[in-house]
Amino acid sequence: MDAYELITTRRSTRRYLSRPVDPTSLSLVIDAGRYAPSGGNNQSTHLIVIQNHMVLQELAEMVKIEFSKMEVSDGMYTSLASAIRASKGEKYVFHYDAPVLIVTANRIGYGNNIADCACVLENMMIMANALNLGSCWINQLRWLNDNPLILDYMHHLGMLDEEKVYGALAIGYPDTADGMPVRTPLERKGNIVTMI
Repeated sequence: MDAYELITTRRSTRRYLSRPVDPTSLSLVIDAGRYAPSGGNNQSTHLIVIQNHMVLQELAEMVKIEFSKMEVSDGMYTSLASAIRASKGEKYVFHYDAPVLIVTANRIGYGNNIADCACVLENMMIMANALNLGSCWINQLRWLNDNPLILDYMHHLGMLDEEKVYGALAIGYPDTADGMPVRTPLERKGNIVTMI
């Protein structure tokens, strides 16, 4: 596929096979993220690549418990409210049981921390699509950025004291009939354009 097709056919995958991601493919996805633009060419995004099944399970259980302590309030961001509601059920796994979770962290107080992580995540999603891998942007760890339990665990996994999570990416082989990502473009209903 050419670049335009890779971008327009990229869709979020929320069902994954349990098989590990090929190391060469995973390296290409990570490198695509590392080559993303950054403010002032700071290159300060820290990629924490979690492939260990036990760590993923432990993190998923911690996130479920911490979200289940929260309550939905009026005007709350829809996806956050959905995560809180889902956490109160038995089967909530914030990373959709993907075999790989790439957490992007960056410096606290750095003005481009979220933007730089977003560029890294987008590059990785497009590269994953090129390699027939499914991916899904994950915000739950960012929503728990001030949770002491989650922060301690992320520090245990290698996040630096001066960093916080600004996004994550679930990656794996899609659990679809043909094993390929769903690539039917969704209709554009927003992102208006004003030409001057």
